[in-house]
Amino acid sequence: MARVLLVDDDRDQLAIRKLLMEHSGHTVFTADNTATARRLACDIQPDIAVLDLRLPKPEDGLALIRDLRGGSATLKIFVLSGWTEDLIHRPEAKLVDNILAKPVRSQRLLGLLSKLAIAVLIIAPTLLSAAQNFSFQVASKAEVVADLELSGPGSNWATAGHESALATITLDGQTAQHVMLYNGERRRNYSIFLGSLDAGEHRIAIERHSDSAAGTTVAAHAAKFREIHPGDPDADILANMPIVCARQNTIGKFTDIPLLSYAERLRDESRPLIQYTMIFSNEDGGTSTRGLMARWGRTTDIEYMYRVWLNQDGTVWRATMQSSSHEEVEFKGAREGSHPLLIPITDNNIFGDTGMSSIRYQIPPIVATLNDHSREVLMDAHPFTYRVAAEEMTREGKIRPFGIADGTKIADSRNYLYVEANVTNTTSGLVTYVRLKDESRWRSSNFGHEEAAIERSGWVRTTVELPHGTKASQIAEIGFGCIAFREHGRIPLSGSCRLEGVKKAFLLNDGYEPGDSLFHWSGTIDIPAGEMQFFRTDRAN
Repeated sequence: MARVLLVDDDRDQLAIRKLLMEHSGHTVFTADNTATARRLACDIQPDIAVLDLRLPKPEDGLALIRDLRGGSATLKIFVLSGWTEDLIHRPEAKLVDNILAKPVRSQRLLGLLSKLAIAVLIIAPTLLSAAQNFSFQVASKAEVVADLELSGPGSNWATAGHESALATITLDGQTAQHVMLYNGERRRNYSIFLGSLDAGEHRIAIERHSDSAAGTTVAAHAAKFREIHPGDPDADILANMPIVCARQNTIGKFTDIPLLSYAERLRDESRPLIQYTMIFSNEDGGTSTRGLMARWGRTTDIEYMYRVWLNQDGTVWRATMQSSSHEEVEFKGAREGSHPLLIPITDNNIFGDTGMSSIRYQIPPIVATLNDHSREVLMDAHPFTYRVAAEEMTREGKIRPFGIADGTKIADSRNYLYVEANVTNTTSGLVTYVRLKDESRWRSSNFGHEEAAIERSGWVRTTVELPHGTKASQIAEIGFGCIAFREHGRIPLSGSCRLEGVKKAFLLNDGYEPGDSLFHWSGTIDIPAGEMQFFRTDRAN
């Protein structure tokens, strides 16, 4: 149990809390003034400090917070305050781990059961689910984005049973949304949109959701708020972005979570539109893990969600969504303001507009232009997506040793060469090959299976598995082969693959970040089915 420094100038409350905490197994040291508290902190090196803010004045508590934090970066500091406004607007709020609204002071000793009830109120919320509050001002009505610096002590996305803490964010005591703290104990900025807010003061409260993994907590370190007004660049993109509820069968399961949202400005035959896409950490159904790496160059799931056409005045003219069997259908669901509500309804994250779940994500989109890139370039720019996906594969037992056939499992994602190319397929599929220096063998992206070739056209990604520890300097040649597909599995067809450029080829480093591209090529070449085209990596143009 923890070594606790308990500080309060009310000696009756100090004695009660000491008794309760010791009953729970903690070693407790008490101080009824700041001078004693400072001396004890140096002598006993506590794990946790629990202090009343008014000692007897708030200024005394603020000074003690500064001194305690200056003496130890790892000390957990929890503040009990009957009036949290004394602290939440002060810079010292960033130095503490939790601010708790102080329970009503007891005037007489309670029986043992009452003391245990108080212990739950004091200890459990402090360590597990105490709300942390941030207030902010909105100058004039606007869509508002919050950038929250959060961490999840005790969590690790790769470890079963301790995957993540789930944070609940409540706005002005009403509307709630959620953030899955996939970055574990490491601090990370998690951006959320709060919707359209009126001018004036608003407050968010952050606390641990009951669907968090065992032994995890939520820590809020800082918060910043941004206003986006009509007429600001890309204000229409934020104003119409979807609210995405968690798929029902993923709640409490830490799988297939939304990681990153992006929006594109496109145009159909009649007018411009905005398309919204979500990158999920994986897909539990649909393409196999091995197939994902071969045909898409990743184990995440990237699905477009929603398309909206706007009138000149910003109102919605038409809206569609991607639904079952990847069909585009009219959106007929509910909205919160201008934000449509969507939910994945299949294990490969295709959407519906009814039957929402209790967990919802409001991830503001990145504005993207993908005319000359594959969608996966968004992952390159945000490499945490590679790491979270890899950790999920590890936890779900989908990783095997290099070069070993084991169902649909894959090797460590850092063992692969990632290749992005532009191709036009005609009744054909593209396969990528790699040869290492001092080797005569070629390794392929489709591991010899026709169905794992890339049959779509445009900018595509694929991967080729290489021996563990392969360096970019060891790659001698990259090749592209074309195979004809069969109609209904019977009649062979002729076909061709037109290669219209190779944008990049890279390995992931130990931190799952894309390394420098070792090859690119511009030009156009037709590769008939049954033929291959090879390039030496030292002759890239």
